[in-house]
Order: sequence, then structure tokens, then C-alpha cells
Amino acid sequence: MFQDKVWWITGASSGLGASMARSFGAAGARLVLSGRNEAALRDVAASCGAECLALPFDTVDFDALPGIVEGAWTWAGGQGVFGLVNNAGISQRSLAVDTVLDVYRRIIDVDLLAPIALTQLVLPRMAAAGAGHIVAISSVAGLLGVPLRSAYSAAKHGLVGYHDSVRAETDDLGIKVLVVAPGSVRTNVSRNALGATGEARGFSDTAIEQVMDPDVAANRIRDAVAGGIRELVLAEGPEASMVALRRSDPGKLFDLAAKLVADGYAVKLGATKR
Repeated sequence: MFQDKVWWITGASSGLGASMARSFGAAGARLVLSGRNEAALRDVAASCGAECLALPFDTVDFDALPGIVEGAWTWAGGQGVFGLVNNAGISQRSLAVDTVLDVYRRIIDVDLLAPIALTQLVLPRMAAAGAGHIVAISSVAGLLGVPLRSAYSAAKHGLVGYHDSVRAETDDLGIKVLVVAPGSVRTNVSRNALGATGEARGFSDTAIEQVMDPDVAANRIRDAVAGGIRELVLAEGPEASMVALRRSDPGKLFDLAAKLVADGYAVKLGATKR
């Protein structure tokens, strides 16, 4: 599954993407690492102990994607890409009533349309090769509507739906699909989240240092790939309980989420002064 196989990870310059690069590299993978920061990608590559190609690009530069895919596919002697990890993304912390449409456009472009565009170019090549693995990093917010994340939830729900459809359509072609729904992981995702008018938030959620370590999360994703798992809810505690409640008693979850906001959740996270 990993030994000498080429795995392409987007959003690999930091956080969960960098941790997955190190985890997959330790399992013997050859790595194509993508993000916008070439210097950071090279630093991650140097930490992987594996053969790596740093392939920087902006995920929403859709016109450039065919050439980028060609570069990844022909690397390593034309071996092709066995595994694609759609990980790049950006989050949000703002009330829908305050959020401008450009924030929705930006998040949906980055978190939904960009991974779809990349997968659509890689998928026919995997089908022709008769094998491949696609991993989509969605979110707990892609399984339920989380307050202050209406754009993010919309995009991540779409990511789940798209990859679920692709899984059904390509299983008989030798392509496997894993959708991962992480809860809170100790990365800069909340610090880099967009506010109501598109500004970077600039600070982390108060409890972010207490949540799952990205290396732990990456190893669990690697094990899920190796085990042929099709969906992994990578969450613990209240976040895992919320996912279970969404499936067993959605009305109760809706009430709890509304009460969370009524009790000052938006103010606590610095999304509003109201």
C-alpha cells in the first residue's frame, strides 16, 4: 500500500499534511508534496526520510492543474500516482449573518472545487492504471453543521458527497476511497481561519492545544488506508459524541448546537461582540 508507491499530499507544508508526509514516508512511500510555500515543503521533505518531490502550486489555479498533474504523474520514472490525499483547506470562524459572500466563494473554491478539480484530472489516470487510492480530509463539520463554520461545513459536506459518489463509481476499477472526518487537531487551522469579511483570524481556539496531536492523527489515517477503511471519524470526546448524535437523534443535536450559540459560543471564540 505504501512501500515504493507514489503518494501525493496537498496542504503538505504544515500541520496534518506534514504529519501525513512523515507517516507515509516512514511506511516506505515516495512522496509528492504540494502547497504554496516551496521553502516549507522542502523542510517537510527533509524530515520525511523518503524520496520526495516538492511540487508547489496554488490549488485554485485551475488553469495550471493539468501541467501540475503531468509533473506529479511522470515523476519517479513515470510510475504514476498511486495515492492522492486531498488535504489542503481553509476554515472559518464567523456567524453566517455577518459573513460576506466572498468568504463563501473563497472557502468553497479552496475546500471543495479545488480537490474536485485535482481528483477529476487524476481519476482517469488511476482508472487506466487499474489501481489507486484517494483520501479526502473532510471534517466533523462535514458530517454536521457546526456553529461559526457555515461556509466550511458547506464545503466539507460537499467533499464527503463527492468522494462517496466516486467511491461507488470506481470500486470495480480498483480505486479505493477513504473519507476522513477529523475533529480538532493541534494545527494552525483555527489561527488561519477566515473571519466574516475574509480576514485571517490570527489566533487559535482556546482549547486547541489540548486536542489530538497531528502525528497521532496521521498515523491513524495511514492505518485506515492500510486496513481498507472507507470512512474514518477521527474525533474523540464531545466531537465524536456529536457525530453519533447526528445519526441517532438529530433533533437533540440541533437543540444542543443552538444552546451552545445562545450561551455565548460566538463571543467566546471571538467571532462577535454581541
